[in-house]
This record gives sequence, structure tokens and C-alpha cells, in this order.
Amino acid sequence: MSGVARTTVQAPAVPSGASPDRGGRRLPRILHPMAWWVWALALATAVSRTNNPLLLFLVLAVLGYVVTARRTEAPWARGFKYYLYLALTVVAIRVVFRAVFATGITPHDHFLFSLPHIPTPDWYAGIQIGGPVSLEALLSAATDGLRLACMLCCIGAANTLANPKRALRVLPGALYELGVAVTVAISVAPQLVQSVQRVVRARKLRAGHTKGMRALRGIVIPVLEDALERSLRLAAAMDSRGYGRSGRATPGSRRMTGALMLLGMCGLCAGAYGLLDATAPAFLGLPAMGCGALLCVAGLRLGGRRVTRTTYRPDPWRLPEWAVAGSGVLSAVLLFTNLGYDPAQLNPTFYPLTWPDLPLVPTVAILLAGTAGFLAPPPTPVRRAAAP
Repeated sequence: MSGVARTTVQAPAVPSGASPDRGGRRLPRILHPMAWWVWALALATAVSRTNNPLLLFLVLAVLGYVVTARRTEAPWARGFKYYLYLALTVVAIRVVFRAVFATGITPHDHFLFSLPHIPTPDWYAGIQIGGPVSLEALLSAATDGLRLACMLCCIGAANTLANPKRALRVLPGALYELGVAVTVAISVAPQLVQSVQRVVRARKLRAGHTKGMRALRGIVIPVLEDALERSLRLAAAMDSRGYGRSGRATPGSRRMTGALMLLGMCGLCAGAYGLLDATAPAFLGLPAMGCGALLCVAGLRLGGRRVTRTTYRPDPWRLPEWAVAGSGVLSAVLLFTNLGYDPAQLNPTFYPLTWPDLPLVPTVAILLAGTAGFLAPPPTPVRRAAAP
């Protein structure tokens, strides 16, 4: 008598734009990628405002919580730890440079050790190689490196949480060719890894026992053949979907697009300099950045007219997207307005060596950015094959 086969019924897949069900639960869906990028860039802007190590460690904790709570099982969602390794490397390099290229210590500094001094010529005055190293100098260098490390981790969080292919799909039409090139480049490395894994498994099934350089020929040739077939299939798929179509664009419109983009980027650079430098004139701050942003938008709109494309199943922008992006923007605004706290608390000094304060308003602002961990909908679970 034959056994009875059991079948497992899987729940239907949830679309990317699913809304809450009747029971009040939030169904899993993928958040719009630009919401994560706005949140991460706003948090990086807030980090650029402070040099307080307590606030910087709090930013790292917030990033770790949000990434752990809302990342998916996609291949790109596993790369946040590598950004942490890069952050540690940045801090270590900054400390080593400060120790090697010493600037001297004062009688009130805490002496740690001394490196061999290398004499420098007269034209190299102001910087000495080697010499005594103090605790204050190393702590100051570590804090500077920690700020840059937090900015890198913000970008890493955006790359981990946002789907890169969906993010490239919402690029303006003027960046059409760049988006296609980046999409193809992103898919190359994972496809090569998968090809190598398939070839290695096939060799094991065929009792291939050669290793080292002898096995290289039997692996490289099938991988190259598979890569060529994939490229041909990709070219055919892109051609069938209308890639390469272009609208009408006169030489005058092209020159106008280039001029608008050039002036807009200059305005953005001047505005960023005015915001970071407190001694800069007032018109180099927000006014210059606003004018630059308007010029860039105008250039992108004008350049996008020559590209004709359609969007299949666009990503929705709903209340969770506004909440996630708004939490990051509000955090940056609170750190730039200097309301309710002393601005000196954002940049404590290590001369003399004292324990930094933890201001209330900046702490609340950073914790507010951490609310994205539960404001965003849960990610879509991975669908696994049912057991026979």
C-alpha cells in the first residue's frame, strides 16, 4: 500500500504595496527605497554637526537597531557588517596618523609614549614626524575618525535597507544611461559567484577531484560561457523592453541642460560650504543650496525629455514612507537649529581632558531617527520551497 503524500499549502505572496489587513496588523511589504536614502542622508547630516563621542555611539546604536529590525534576506542586506569593519579601519588610520605626525604636547597633557623623532627640512615646518604622544591627542583623533565612521555607516545602512535595483528605477530620466550601467554592474558580481558555485557543484557530481591550478581551467571556461550567455539574454531582454529609445533633443536644449546642471552643482557646493562654515556669509548657506537644488531639478526635467520610458508596478509612497523620511529629516533639523541646548555641547574639547556631556535635545533627536525601526513596515518574508 503506497503512502499518502502530504502537501503544504503556502500563504499567498504579499504584494509590495500591501496595506494593513482588517485585523489591524501591518502586512509585510518593501518600503520605498528613497525613503531609506532620505532617512540615512538626513542622519548623516546630523552626524556632521556633532563631535560628541556619546552622541556618535548613540547614532551607531540607532543604525544597528534599524538595520537589524528592518533588513531583508536579500544578498545586499548582509553587507552592513563590512561597513562596520570599514568604520573601524577609518578610526584606526586616523589615530595612527595623529600619533605618527605629532604636533607636540603641552605640560598639562597625559603622556603615553614617545615615537622616534625624524628630523624634517625647514620648508616642512609645523609638522613633525614622531615624538611624544598624549592621551588627549589620541582621543581627539579617534573622535574625528568616529564621526567619519558614522557617516560611512549611514550610507551602509541605506545600501543595506534599500533595494538598489528599485532605487535605480526611480532615477530621473536624465540619468537613464547611468542607471542602466549601474544596474548591470550591480548584478555582475552576484551572478559570477553563483556561476562559480554551480560549476563547482557540477564538478563534484562528476567526481572531479582535481584541485588548485589544475582545476582552474575546468572552472574558468564554464563560468565565462555562462557569463556570455547571461549577457546575451540580458541584451535581448533590454531590447525587447525598449531600452535605448530616445526622444527628440535639440543641441540648444542639451547645452541648456548642461548649463543648468553645472550652475546647480556650484550652488549646492556653495550652500554646503556655507552651512558647514559658521564664518561664511549668510547667502552662502540655505539660499545658495536652495537655488542650486532648483537649478538641478530644472536641468534634470529638461534632460529627461529625450528619454521615453514606462514604469511597471511602481513602488507606493504612503504614510510609512513619510514617517521614516520625516524622522530622519526632523533629527537633522533639531541638531542644526541649536534650540534648547548649548551648541558647545555638540563639540566638546579634550583640552583639558573632561567627560563630555550628553545634551537632552540632540539625544532625543537621534532617538527620534531610531523610530524608523518600527515605523517602517516589516520586510517581506522569504518564500521557501515546501517539503514533500
